Amino acid sequence: MKGTMRKRAALTAALALAAGLLAGGCGGEKSSGTLRVGVRDDIMNFGYLNETTGKYYGLEIDIAAEMAERMGYSDVEYVTVTPDTRKDMLLAGDVDCVVATYSIADTRLENFDFSDPYYTDRTVVVVEKSTLIEDIYDLKGLNIGTMAGANASPLLATKLFELGIIGENVISNTDTFTQYEGVSVTKAPSYQDLDVLLEQGRVDAACMDECIAQTYMDSDRMFLEEEIAYQNYGVATKKDSELSGEVKAAIREMLDDGTIDRLISKWDWEK
Repeated sequence: MKGTMRKRAALTAALALAAGLLAGGCGGEKSSGTLRVGVRDDIMNFGYLNETTGKYYGLEIDIAAEMAERMGYSDVEYVTVTPDTRKDMLLAGDVDCVVATYSIADTRLENFDFSDPYYTDRTVVVVEKSTLIEDIYDLKGLNIGTMAGANASPLLATKLFELGIIGENVISNTDTFTQYEGVSVTKAPSYQDLDVLLEQGRVDAACMDECIAQTYMDSDRMFLEEEIAYQNYGVATKKDSELSGEVKAAIREMLDDGTIDRLISKWDWEK
């Protein structure tokens, strides 16, 4: 009897070890059973940190949790990233992947792999109604605010050039300010700072993705009718990493079975 019990115990241990090895595949990245995901902490309904509870919530938080579960991870560690830090943190291995309103752009494909898009957003320009700015052509000669490191800034420049509002030459350019022929662009360190700049009139307009702008909208503000661009958000991983294929498969499955549509509906701020 004791021999049988020992054999059963040995078999149980072997099965547990095998399960652990299966869950811990992918080049050691699953060895802790925890997937480190770079997320935003400042965008309502996408990635937002409740400082009182210490918990993150939003569409991208739910996507990250579901994705990690389907990939076999037992836990998710959410790590705050910003447009200025997410690239370096992913390259340095501080996070395993990024789910942080990170748009799929050709320049980013040099360093990263992306999943299929899980959300499509538009880049917009927000103004205070009191400025009496009515359309994008009214921005000529004015100062527009953007978020440092965000893709909205180059998209804005491209759109303004296409419309003839700015010329080809960049007069001056720093990490915080760019002077074009026609408009100037102030780059804020955070969206909260950009919100304050707009409210105080230190910028005449602000350009950002609509999902972010919704966090800061009120009855005194409006969107200009002209859309700057559309952006597709994807989950980013290191270029050619083992994790890339698993992330792509998980997100593709979540798109195919309707999970992402259900999560988008859950967090739809227009309801």
